[in-house]
Amino acid sequence: MADPSSYRPRPGEIPDSPGVYRFRDEHRRVIYVGKAKSLRQRLANYFQDLANLHPRTRTMVTTAASVEWTVVSTEVEALQLEYSWIKEYDPRFNVKYRDDKSYPYLAVTMNEEFPRVQVMRGHKKKGVRYFGPYGHAWAIRDTVDLLLRVFPVRTCSTGVFKNASRTGRPCLLGYIGKCSAPCVGRITPEDHQDLAEDFCDFMAGRTGTYLRRLEKQMMEAAEEMEYERAARLRDDIEALKKAMEKNAVVLADATDADLIAVAEDELEAAVQIFHVRGGRVRGQRGWVTDKVEEVTTGALVEHALQQLYGEETGDAVPKEVLVPALPEPVEPVQEWLTGRRGSNVSLRIPQRGDKKALMETVERNAQQALALHKTKRASDLTTRSRALEEIADALDLDSAPLRIECYDISHLQGDDVVASMVVFEDGLQRKSEYRRFQIKGFAGQDDVRSMHEVITRRFRRYLAEKEKTGEWADGEEAHTDGEPVLGDGDLLTSSLKDDDGRPRKFAYPPQLVVVDGGQPQVAAARRALDELGIDDIAVCGLAKRLEEVWVPGDDDPVVLPRSSEGLYLLQRVRDEAHRFAITYQRTKRAKRFRAGPLDDVPGLGETRKQALIKHFGSVKKLRSATIEQIQEVPGIGRKTAETIAAALARAAPAAPAVNTATGEIIDDEEPDTTGGSSGEPVSAGLPDERRGQER
Repeated sequence: MADPSSYRPRPGEIPDSPGVYRFRDEHRRVIYVGKAKSLRQRLANYFQDLANLHPRTRTMVTTAASVEWTVVSTEVEALQLEYSWIKEYDPRFNVKYRDDKSYPYLAVTMNEEFPRVQVMRGHKKKGVRYFGPYGHAWAIRDTVDLLLRVFPVRTCSTGVFKNASRTGRPCLLGYIGKCSAPCVGRITPEDHQDLAEDFCDFMAGRTGTYLRRLEKQMMEAAEEMEYERAARLRDDIEALKKAMEKNAVVLADATDADLIAVAEDELEAAVQIFHVRGGRVRGQRGWVTDKVEEVTTGALVEHALQQLYGEETGDAVPKEVLVPALPEPVEPVQEWLTGRRGSNVSLRIPQRGDKKALMETVERNAQQALALHKTKRASDLTTRSRALEEIADALDLDSAPLRIECYDISHLQGDDVVASMVVFEDGLQRKSEYRRFQIKGFAGQDDVRSMHEVITRRFRRYLAEKEKTGEWADGEEAHTDGEPVLGDGDLLTSSLKDDDGRPRKFAYPPQLVVVDGGQPQVAAARRALDELGIDDIAVCGLAKRLEEVWVPGDDDPVVLPRSSEGLYLLQRVRDEAHRFAITYQRTKRAKRFRAGPLDDVPGLGETRKQALIKHFGSVKKLRSATIEQIQEVPGIGRKTAETIAAALARAAPAAPAVNTATGEIIDDEEPDTTGGSSGEPVSAGLPDERRGQER
């Protein structure tokens, strides 16, 4: 625990101007990002008597080891920079809303020649029109099914579309009138684009125009005694009205607005957002956050606005945003929203009328969301704390292990030996910190030796990073042998920098290392740490047979009760490490099985391999081609063609396949895009004695 006075800036050193500040811990990881109208006044609040600070603020300043700041010109710039840094560094003490699901949107791919209507999740793509978000994907599909009677836009995937174009026959929707069948030329690209535009206009709330147009066409058809056409138009009108009934009018005058409500207690806060477009509720979403800092309702609203509109531009930011409390000050936030939209945005608290009534509904939803979250997780915070305390007591640790790393070795009878490292912080998964390794020090099956190599490599990198940042105490030396970068099995090789606050490759040490295995694996891990001179990290192992916890140097295991929360947490950590390791091992094995002769050609990437197979049809035909014929493939020069021909000549052709029922030799004339076996399940194609022997 650090003393804030040890890193407090000198008087007069902090500028009295707008800016963004960052608190870092002893490992140079950014733990908090904030903005201020006056950096001097704001930072002075953190360096007062600890007894006067809020408990969570006190925890933050005692965890930090340094503070730095960046001066900007305006508060709007400070707001934007704060948002960017929170997204980049993911500080542990900032308010971060946890979205409890990936909300589905109704998307129309207007960037394609024939736009497609579909359900989409995740990041928004350029050129795609989005409507929502919706609470459930089935709600989108029900709405689309009703609208396809009137707007028969394409909904099929690219594969289905191409297959229908090749065969000249549309899918079922084309036959029943719910698709205009652009795949077989029933509609031109221009007309289909217009149809998709009409669909988007209707979804955007401009519904009256289409209803009046259809009613007029229905009356004209009836007057001309075209009763079947009039009946179809009548059914189309009913379908549109039924789709409109799913979103009742809540605000008059076709208002476009987002309503944000907050329900909070001392520890957590829930945010609910209603998206109103054209006076109708078009989408709803909700977030929950732990209040790891002392914040007001206005500050929670500001963080919600940053998360909601930080990546949005144009019409995705509505003209009106209604909130329960205004950020302080409100002008920079409103100016920032206006800049995101490109026109004026009104940010205010509703006072009366329909908007006030709707805000009360949103607030009730926020309160119910918080109550439901408390019901689901009421015991979680307590349980996680109890689990960490039980582990600390069982292993005789000085404090609860807030960061736990677990390692597992995976192979298939000694082939493709890999290892995994998973990280749990505060009892929760930290997937961005996961790492994976290839065992390169030796060949064959030796779990103990593999564990020693992995622990050595991981903590040698930690010591190298520590030396790089100058964290060595007086007289301390770096215990590293200058091992190069870990290789293609390890992640995040080039994206980490020295002083930008992001966690470098292995710069953050755990309080506890858990290995999947018993006494031999634990001894190997402890020996690796001792060889590096690291004595402040605890080690234990969890054996699968009896779920025994082994510690270095003890002949008897530590037996935790079966009902122990600590044992349950260790099991979760171990199982996650095993899952991550075996997934990587299977990926490597599948890649090896799919390897073909073209994979041995140096400098030949996947794109040119696919071009070669597409041009010749199979590896067999490519093998019989001349150098001049190979050069005909785009992107293949003479030198590359000679290398390909030499590699194929060296590679012995595979034995011919035989139909075991007829004895017929099957000629290899089918296109081969992989040069190897098909993507079967992991155990498919293995001899019976090898199945189930994955480790």
